[in-house]
Parts: sequence; C-alpha cells; structure tokens
Amino acid sequence: MLTAVVAEAGGRGGRLQDLRADGTAAGPVRQVGDLAGAIGEREAADHPRWVWPATADIYPGLLRAGVRVARCHDLELTEALLSGHAGRWGEPRSPAAAHARLHGLPVPADPPPRIAEPPGFAQAALFESAGSPVAAVDIEVVREVCADQIARMAQTEHPGRFRLLVAAESAGALVGAEMGHVGLPWRADLHDELLRELLGPPQPVGPPRRLAELTAEINAAFGAWGLHPDSPAEVVRAFARAGIDIPNTRAWVLKNVDHPAVRPLLEYKELYRIWTAHGWAWCDSWVSQGRFRPEYVPGGVVSGRWATRGGGALQVPKSVRRAVVADPGWRFVVADAGQVEPRALAAVSGDRRLAAAAAAGDLYAALATDSFDGDRAKAKVALLGAMYGQTGGAAIPALAVLRKHYPTAFEFVEQAARIGESGGLVRSWLGRTCPPSSASWRDAGLDPPEEAAEPVGASGRARGRFTRNFVVQATAAEWALVLLATLRTALEGSKAEMVLFVHDEVVVHCPAEEADRVVAALHESAVTAGRLLFGDTAVRFPLDVAVVDAYAKAK
Repeated sequence: MLTAVVAEAGGRGGRLQDLRADGTAAGPVRQVGDLAGAIGEREAADHPRWVWPATADIYPGLLRAGVRVARCHDLELTEALLSGHAGRWGEPRSPAAAHARLHGLPVPADPPPRIAEPPGFAQAALFESAGSPVAAVDIEVVREVCADQIARMAQTEHPGRFRLLVAAESAGALVGAEMGHVGLPWRADLHDELLRELLGPPQPVGPPRRLAELTAEINAAFGAWGLHPDSPAEVVRAFARAGIDIPNTRAWVLKNVDHPAVRPLLEYKELYRIWTAHGWAWCDSWVSQGRFRPEYVPGGVVSGRWATRGGGALQVPKSVRRAVVADPGWRFVVADAGQVEPRALAAVSGDRRLAAAAAAGDLYAALATDSFDGDRAKAKVALLGAMYGQTGGAAIPALAVLRKHYPTAFEFVEQAARIGESGGLVRSWLGRTCPPSSASWRDAGLDPPEEAAEPVGASGRARGRFTRNFVVQATAAEWALVLLATLRTALEGSKAEMVLFVHDEVVVHCPAEEADRVVAALHESAVTAGRLLFGDTAVRFPLDVAVVDAYAKAK
C-alpha cells in the first residue's frame, strides 16, 4: 500500500491519501491537524510506503516528533534518476516541475538548495528543514507524479533493477535524515585537547602557533619572506623561482619534489585543513549536546555517492577522530568494505575468472597469484589502470596481462570508455545515468586514487576516462546503498543507531551487549546486498569490522 503525504507549510497539519500500487487514488484525501501523529498511527498499523515530495523536507519534522517510518518513495530523488535515465540530466526535479512536464506546462525552476544551519538554529515549525521552509504542494500533484514515475520506471531498460535503485535511494534518504537527527557522538573537550596538541593554543588573531612556525620554516627554505603557504599560486611561483616546475600543490605532486620546503609544506597543508575545516570554530558551530549533526545529501554527486550540506561529515581527518567516543556502556561497530569497485567490476562485467578472484578476501592478492606471478602491487596497478584509464608508465605491461587473462572485464570498461569518447551516456548496474559532460573527476563526484588524480578536460579521451570509471564507481555506490538500507531493516527493534556513512564505511553506535548482533547484521547485509544486485555470483563483498569505544581505534 502506498500513502501520499503533503505537509502544510510552516504548520503541523497536512493531508494524506491512500494510493494503489500504480499510484492511482485508492481512497479520499484526508485532512489532519497533526500530521506526525497521523503518520505515526498509520505506520504502527500497517507500514505503508509513504510517498512525499522530498524526504529532506518532511522526515526531519517527523523525527523531531518521535516518528520513524520503514519505507518511503521520494519524488524528488526519483525524478532526478528518471530524468537522467531519459537523457535529460539536470532538469528541475521538484514534484511541481515534474507535474508541469507531465501536462505540457512551463516548467518552474527548483527552489534554491537548502542551506544547512548548525545545531541550535532549527526553525520552530515542525515541517521545516534547516534554512528552508517546506513549499506547499498539492496532494493531487504528488499522486499524479507518483503514478507517472511508476509508469516510467516500468519502461526503463531493466525495470526490476531500476525499482531497486529507487527504493534504495529513498531508503538512503531516510537513513541520512536519521543520522543527522541522532548525531555522531563527539567529545568537545577531547577535540580541544587534540587541536592544542597539533596546533598549539588558539590565538585571538591570526593562525595558531604551529602554523606560524611552519610558515617561517617554509619561507626560510625558499629564502623568501611574506610567502603565504595556503596560497597555491604563491607556492607554485616559489618553486618556479627555485627552478622546479609543478602543476599544482597537491600532496601527491609535492611528494615527488626534492626541496627542503616540501616537508614543512606538507605538514602545513594538513594542519591548515584541520584548523579551517575542523578547528575550534567548527566545533563551536556544529557540536551540540555531545553530538555532531550534519545534513546528509543522499545521491549528492553524480556517481550516487553522498554529500553533506555543512559540517564536512564525509571528510573527518583521522587525527580528529579521537574526539569521536562512544557513550558510556556503548560501542562503535565500524565496518569498512574494501576493494568494492574492483569487486563491482567483476560482478557487472560477467568475467568469470575475475569473479573467481573476487571470491577471495583480498582480491588483489588472488589476482596476483592467478596472473601476476604473485606480484600484488602489479595486479593492483593493472586493475586500477583499467578502471581509471591509466595508459602509461608501470600500467602498460600490467594492463597487457589484464587484457589477456581477464578479457571480458577489460572489454567492459573499454566499451564504456568508447561510449564516453563518442559523446554517449553510460549507466550503472541499476540504471543511474552519467551526466553528458564533466570538468574534472572531483567536480563530477568521482574520486580516483592518487595514481590517477589528473585533470579531466573536455576532450573525448578525457570523457572516456570519466565514463569507464562511472559504470564501476556508481555501481559500487549502489551496493553500499543497498547494504545501508538492508542494515537499517536488520537493526529494527534494537537500540543500535547508524551514525556515520562514508562511501564504503558504516559506523553503528550501540549498547555493548548488542555489538555481536550488529556485527552479524553487517555481514549478513553485505551478503544480501550483493545477492539483491547481482543474483547468483561468485563475487564476495567482505567487510572489515571492528568493535571499539572510540572511532580512531578502528583504523
């Protein structure tokens, strides 16, 4: 059973209507004065799939009212997936825009992106997301757009897969809202302690003492004065004056430079990033009542990976994680899925020999034993080279071995590259479609390893590098998302709470006595996610799981 939901802007009430499986009306529209209460009662009775304009607009208000739901259909997220699948990437995705397209009317622009505010600044109205009030939407619009989306999903190339993608994306939106509501345990006193260890005491004006010391050391190494190490342009010019040409100041570039300024410069970059992104000002703004509560954005980048609005939850430096400590009597269960992208390639390509290697705990080691004379490093270079389009250096002989021994997997990414080079679109396993162009790996939301961290321009070859990786990384993101949705269901009825999700890593906060149950649920969810996506495959997606009282101890 589906139930459509709209909330009254700035109020507590709203409207509900039951829908059939095809999205058509199955009952009258009901006006309710307490929407959260009505949803809570109905959820307890029969757990319908709630259909609403956007989870980010409605669900946080429900959570504040103590109401959780099991399932939903997020119209905004689904519209983005369907529009992309139809080759209309970037079109307005709000229900109002989808409804206008359905009726041949002028399409309104989407409202401005929601702006996250730190904890303590939430609006008073129940159904308002931080920084942006919920726009009024007619329930007739919700009903018609839902029916239209269900019909369009049935017309995709692989309807079953696409329905799984929509369900997982919507479930991810629920998880994201729940994690933001619960928050990640964070000790402000430990945060202050570690900042003082790394940076020295905070200064009323200017950078902390350690940054000032490193600035002086860097200037001395260059024989200069007044150089700002946080300015990439100034640093590049300083190296040029020293007779060293570098394209940028990324760490992987600097590590290959022989100059006395490199060591202090690398330390400065790391500490400056901590000070500006997770320093004292960050802690004062984002940590409240012992919790860090960011706003997660499921599907925030083109590959399906998540983003955040404010707080930087997906980029917490290892040195800062010492402040993430479990509540007394509780534990963190930290699960990290290694080598997900190579395993996804093995599954989607249908390469039986690569799938056999991916049945092992260490895919690269198995690959090395099978085809690379036991050389794990060479096997890794070959597989990453195929996925990221590396064609030079040490990758050349390694790729030749890969092409010979795993031709099906090699041809899979090569075909994706050819499609991209010719201006075509590629899809993930479940049907997420790549955008028509990209400026760089990172601008497109794709994160290559340092070995492949080169700019991507507008050329066909560069476009091919993007699309060859998209089919793998987006599929790996789908596996992780289905894992998350499956785990959420498995944890129902326990006190365990998911508190962090970063690409291939999940962190669960739970009472110590529930840790074993959570560990078992994680392993089972990993297996289930692989089966739901790929059916009967030899490929395994093993998890490295640790039970700790502090997040930093899991690494």
